[in-house]
Amino acid sequence: MNNAIYISLAVVLVLATLPLVLELLIVTSALFLPRRKPRGLQTQHIGRLTVIVPAHNEELLIARCVTSLRASANDTARILVIAHNCSDNTAIAAQTAGAEVLVFADPSASGKGHALRMGFAAAMNEGADAVVIVDADSTVSANFIPMVREALGEGSDVVQCRYEMKSVTDKGNSGLASLAFRGFTFIRPLGRDRLGLSAGILGNGFAISARTLREVPYEAFSVVEDLEYHLHLLLAKRRVRFIEDAVVSAELPVSRSGEVSQRSRWEGGRIRVAKMWALPLLKQILRGRFSLIEPLLDLAGLPLAFGVSALIAVSLIPLPAVRIYGLLSLAIVFAHVLLAAWAGPHFFRTLRLLALSPFYILWKFRLVPKLLRASQAEAAWIRTSR
Repeated sequence: MNNAIYISLAVVLVLATLPLVLELLIVTSALFLPRRKPRGLQTQHIGRLTVIVPAHNEELLIARCVTSLRASANDTARILVIAHNCSDNTAIAAQTAGAEVLVFADPSASGKGHALRMGFAAAMNEGADAVVIVDADSTVSANFIPMVREALGEGSDVVQCRYEMKSVTDKGNSGLASLAFRGFTFIRPLGRDRLGLSAGILGNGFAISARTLREVPYEAFSVVEDLEYHLHLLLAKRRVRFIEDAVVSAELPVSRSGEVSQRSRWEGGRIRVAKMWALPLLKQILRGRFSLIEPLLDLAGLPLAFGVSALIAVSLIPLPAVRIYGLLSLAIVFAHVLLAAWAGPHFFRTLRLLALSPFYILWKFRLVPKLLRASQAEAAWIRTSR
């Protein structure tokens, strides 16, 4: 009787954790492959480049963002801020900093995707050869615009730059969140790129050629519109290239309420998209499109904190084969986390933070009701409290 219970529990936990384990194994081991050079791409002229900055009530940070972009662009790109349903002075602050501003006031068009569609239409009407998307709370490295222009000129359809989310407090939760974010936004895209797969879109610091935007219109309006659009690109057989040397940076929310709101939206939104897209991806794989296996694993994988908890439970089940799976899987997760720590600043300080991971995992479990509610919600632009 007990053995049957253990076997049933093992089957459930292994099936739940396997997508995450395979995803981390694939992308983490791929980091040891050499950097790929673009091949077989049709070069394209990138003359007019428009940087679109969607902004909702960002009067405190928009000037810093625009200043950073202007320094990187050096007058080689148009900077267009979409002041979307703002009730503050975002538009004035952006204009004062040197950006063009398009005020978009439509309460029925809630969500970042609507602001992006407005910005894309404005850019294409002015004859843009490519568009770049940068969030209003971000700054970019000095080489950001030149490297994006170069990669697109070499023929890339879409490019995603390295996205760093920095912790500005000494709180253990923030440090661990920053580490997990680096694994998601640097280790995974880099591994995919080394394998020749599509790196993915992270919602900030990405660029799309006008040619691609015409062929695959940006019809994505969920809470995680970046993930949704990337899936449209995959079905259209377009690949996102990763630029690891150009960086867009933002800061994690300082307040607990801001952190809870941000996490709930992101992870709840992923759950919703996974429910909508898992079956279409599986159908394409069964028709022979095996390059979609990795995106399906990524979509079906548990969030890291939940996956680690489930794997610990697996390793405690008194069945030898199951325990071996659990322990090997935990080793894969640890290697992934170790490389994410190595890729960021303060390696040893970051490793010490891992001692606090049980508390972080418990905190994540407290978010489950909010995640489930967010997975049912329609897209809404909720500014993260900072």
